[in-house]
Amino acid sequence: MRFALIEQARNRLALLIVVLFVPLWTTLAFTVVARTPLRFRIRAVGRTVVMDGNILVQINGALQALSLVIAFMMFVATARSALFDQRLVRAGYPRSCLALAKCTSLLLVAAVAAVYTTAWMHLFWRPERPLLLAAGVFTGALIYGGIGIVLAAVLRSELAGMFLAIMISSVDLLLQNPLINPDADSQVVRFLPAYGAVQTSVAAGGLPGVPSSCLLLGAGWAVGMAALGMATFAVRTRTHHPCTDQGSPASVEQAAPVP
Repeated sequence: MRFALIEQARNRLALLIVVLFVPLWTTLAFTVVARTPLRFRIRAVGRTVVMDGNILVQINGALQALSLVIAFMMFVATARSALFDQRLVRAGYPRSCLALAKCTSLLLVAAVAAVYTTAWMHLFWRPERPLLLAAGVFTGALIYGGIGIVLAAVLRSELAGMFLAIMISSVDLLLQNPLINPDADSQVVRFLPAYGAVQTSVAAGGLPGVPSSCLLLGAGWAVGMAALGMATFAVRTRTHHPCTDQGSPASVEQAAPVP
């Protein structure tokens, strides 16, 4: 666990993005985007909320920025520790403990980043349920953290991992932005990874109730991506034990003394 957190702390670029880029992007989204009211449908409760466009864009932008940075952090940490993890597994260290440490580090990093982002947004407007907003942002960060772990299992280049994370999150969250896509409540968006996180976050800003189905959907995506990430981690750290037949003719012939 200590090594996992040290690996995260050494990723100074990702930390810089969290500390500087997330506040910058959320501030620009709130101050530059027009306050024209936009409609956003919360399917979990069957209601349509009307919120200022800058608030909706700020929520969507915060989720996109945070998902990118958490995916990048988990990708880099998993890729750089791959050889070290394989050596630990070969030495007999339990693979379950390594997977648990990675999951715990993902939870901690996502929680800290979600609280930081929610607190920054709270400076501009007052959501109906701040804790629910933090839960929605936290769920989105967990989902893309799991995606980052999965990408680390199939890619070796940090640039390729960052590019794919950007493409996935862009397609996912831009389609759910009502300012860019007027049909953001389409049936298709329900199958996107961050759908539950977006619905939860917007509901926290404009509704007094708690959309439990949105929370469960986001949690399901987060658990599913974390499980897939741990499965890919197990595949990457598997050990190979070559079988040798001590009684085979070849081994006897090789073991026989040379005259």
